[in-house]
Amino acid sequence: MIQPDPTSIDQSAQGREASAGGRTNRSSHKPVLELRHVTCAYEVGEVAISDISFSLFKGEILCLLGPSGCGKTTTLRAIAGFEAVASGEVYLEGQLASEPGLLVPTERRRVGMVFQEYALFPHLRVVENVAFGLHALPSARRAAQVESMIELVGLTGLEQRYPHELSGGQQQRVALARALAQNPVVLLLDEPFSNLDPDMASKMRADLHDLLRRTNTTAILVTHDHEEAFAMADRIAVLNNGRLEQMDTPEVIYHTPSTPFVADFVGQADFIPGMIENGKVLTEIGEFPNQENYPGGVKVVVMVRPDDVHIVPLENCEARIQARQFRGSENLYTIALPSGRVVHSSESSTSVYPVGTAVELQVIATHTVLFKQT
Repeated sequence: MIQPDPTSIDQSAQGREASAGGRTNRSSHKPVLELRHVTCAYEVGEVAISDISFSLFKGEILCLLGPSGCGKTTTLRAIAGFEAVASGEVYLEGQLASEPGLLVPTERRRVGMVFQEYALFPHLRVVENVAFGLHALPSARRAAQVESMIELVGLTGLEQRYPHELSGGQQQRVALARALAQNPVVLLLDEPFSNLDPDMASKMRADLHDLLRRTNTTAILVTHDHEEAFAMADRIAVLNNGRLEQMDTPEVIYHTPSTPFVADFVGQADFIPGMIENGKVLTEIGEFPNQENYPGGVKVVVMVRPDDVHIVPLENCEARIQARQFRGSENLYTIALPSGRVVHSSESSTSVYPVGTAVELQVIATHTVLFKQT
């Protein structure tokens, strides 16, 4: 049984922008970063990224999301000036930084970098690591800037320690302080949480998000973790095989993905075959709206997520529980349909049903997402 939910993603997205203080009002501000049809190739015929275009605005946090080898880090390197472009242009604050035959050096781009390994100098103390790159400033101003950055990231009292005397989270804070001390146009972070344990990574995500908001820093975060991207980003750019598949707010990316790859990568998704008949999509789990206005007879697949599907134990139903995964706050059920296909259902942690239980499916889809069958 299908029960449409009137909840609007647009309202969620507007709420996100409102909570960000309106910094990303793109109608009245010029972008601080633009990529225009950027392609990078390591060797002739071996394209790393192809025709990548997007803009980033002051104070905005963008996550580049995708699997290993999809082009995330190459995109970051092209922005930083570590990678030449084979075609297209990169603009920083309206100034051309890269095009074929032109590569403005990294040190002239005012781009901050936080690497996966943090790249701290092991022989320098915290205060010296943070001061690195500020040699052009007068000594008094340099000392004040370093002190301000150390206080900003919460490392006051640890100024004289060496990197090996710090925890992983503290080392990351030093790397952030060093990058922010140079007042970068854009801060680039390449999987900065990958070396931290889950609890520390979660805390550092929250701390970093708060820090970026307080300093109104424009940032790009590379990650393969969609939950990390959802927690951090104003917008997400999903890459696949060197191409940009979709770029939008986390809410839109999750609820209305533009391709099956995006749908599957940003969360558990099931794809149920259907047929357009009498203006509806007919599937074995019920009818769905034909939101794409496909003509009758067209074969489609409907994307559903576990939180769209709810189960009610009921005798004589043909769908049966095949497996249950306890995930703390929820149970994820695998439901076998009569056709042999499976769907997944997310239920509360207290809703425990044994494997083999006959269930009725109740689909409460926030949005109906359809793809043509290929």
